[in-house]
This record gives sequence, C-alpha cells and structure tokens, in this order.
Amino acid sequence: MASAVTSDELLLLGVNSRILRRCLGAYLFQSRRIWSHLPASVRLYSPGRAYGRHLHALVLLLAQRGQSHATFFLRNRAELELMRRLLDQKAHGSRVNISVLACSKGAEVYSILWAIRSARPDLKLNTHAVDISQEILEFAERGVYSRAKPDVVKGLKTTQGGDATWRDQPESIFERVTDEEVEAMFELEGDQARVRSWLKEGITWLRGDAADPKLVEVLGPQDMVVANRFLCHMEPERAERCLRNIARFVVPGGYLFVSGIDLDVRTRVAQEMGWKPVTDLMKEIHEGDVSVTRGWPLEYWGLEPFCSDRPDWKLRYASVFQIGKTP
Repeated sequence: MASAVTSDELLLLGVNSRILRRCLGAYLFQSRRIWSHLPASVRLYSPGRAYGRHLHALVLLLAQRGQSHATFFLRNRAELELMRRLLDQKAHGSRVNISVLACSKGAEVYSILWAIRSARPDLKLNTHAVDISQEILEFAERGVYSRAKPDVVKGLKTTQGGDATWRDQPESIFERVTDEEVEAMFELEGDQARVRSWLKEGITWLRGDAADPKLVEVLGPQDMVVANRFLCHMEPERAERCLRNIARFVVPGGYLFVSGIDLDVRTRVAQEMGWKPVTDLMKEIHEGDVSVTRGWPLEYWGLEPFCSDRPDWKLRYASVFQIGKTP
C-alpha cells in the first residue's frame, strides 16, 4: 500500500513542472477510481486510511481552491453544544463578545445565537458577523430564506427582492433542522422563512477581511471567535497567516473555534502558539458535519477520519482552542 506523501515532499520533486503535474493528475484520476471501488470496511482499516491520506495529500496539492457560500442551519450540533457548555461558566447577566468570521449567508450566526439564547437568555451577546462580500452580508442581514426546492430557484442572483438561498447550495439550507426548530427560529409565510427578531438583536454586520491585521482594532477583544469552514478554501500559506491573525482577536482565556481548515496547518499553528485544545466533545465535533467527513479523501475540503492512535491526536483533531493559557 502506498504511503502518505506530503505536499512539501512533492514540491521538492518539482511539482510545479507542468509535465509532472499532468502525470500526477493522471495518477490521481486512476487512484480516485480505485478508491471508489474499495469496500467501506477496507477504507476503515489502517492500510485503507493510509491510502486515503496519500490520495488526500495529492488532492490538496493539485486542487484549484475557491470560496463557497453553501451552508446549513444547525450544521454541527456538537459544536453548538460546546459553545453552550463554555458559556455556562459565565455569571448571570454577563456580557459576551462573539465574532463569526466569513459569516456567509448568516446561517451559522443565527444558529449560534439560537443555541446560546435558548439556553442562556440572561447573557448580553454582542455579536459581530464579518464577511468580505457586501452582497452576501446584505442577504444575511435581511434574514429571509427560501424553503422552496433547489431546482425551483437555482441560479437566481441576489438582487433587491431576489433570493440567493441556493447559490452554491445543492441541498436545502434547512436540511438539518427539525420542523419544531424551524417554527422556533423563523416566521413562516409560504416558501419564505424570516429569522425571528429576537435572534437578530445585537448583531453588527461588518464587511471585513479576516486576514487584515487592522480588523482587530475594529472588533476589539472577543470572548469567542468562530472561524469555521473558510480557511480550507485558501492556499496553505495564506490560510496560516490568516489563522495567526485571527488568534489576535481572542482575549486571553477566550476560545477560538476553527474547523474547516487543512489539519496540518491548524496543528502547526496551534503547537507553535501554545494553544490549549478543548477536548470536551472533540470527536463529536470532528465528526459532526457530514458534508466534510464524506468528502474525504477526494475533496480538498474533506476531513480525515478521527484517529486516536496518532501521538498528536488531541492537537490535530481539536476544532476548539483556549487562547492565551497554557495546558
């Protein structure tokens, strides 16, 4: 069975060569076919996982990355549960500063506020929702989503009175929400779902770049920063610089949520900066978003299976870190 190959090793071989890239592309094409025919039981064993890591390293190296607006309400329930648990430490009536970076269509912002306010209505939440696109920010701030099937509104642009719910969204944005939760979170009228006013309170919608060193001055100290599912769409060097910048937003002892990033990048930065991994619900959060777990190893944004046999597993698979405190 082929051993895993790292991006650095392939670069040393001259992967920027056009001919070599073509050869690797052809090899990856055949390897995809092999993987697709492997029984699920084989993929779960050590040799199968090693072959998957080998394929994923090639995918990371050759993929053309690009941002996506696809998202879901209540996308990772374990992640939301951990947020509730961490905020249980706050005294009654405390003020909490939260920033959600790359907030996209707003589903993550509203999901977080629903989870926290349902459990701790006494907390005073000051929330910054940040995205680099003014167009998508305006859509998110309106908080009106279509419940029609994707093929009904697919391709529509975000214009005044328009609908962008299905942009880059092959599956329903409500796919992971129960009917009862939809009733609690939205006012319904026909195919439209409008976020209830109590969920929209205290949100500042801000156009900004998470990689901008000056953004920390705009946001101020944050108790919790959520930087999920966008750094994987950047090339590794840029993602690493951005992640180091984002960590500056968190107050000492605060928490950084950062899933959806190349694990090698996150592990290296967390180790060098001395972040403390939060191990509560670690495995549940790692496996909590089926969109990314089922994409491995053939998609660059796919997430490798949780493996506690690795010596660095607590750092590698933690999606949440306490910043500014030693373990």
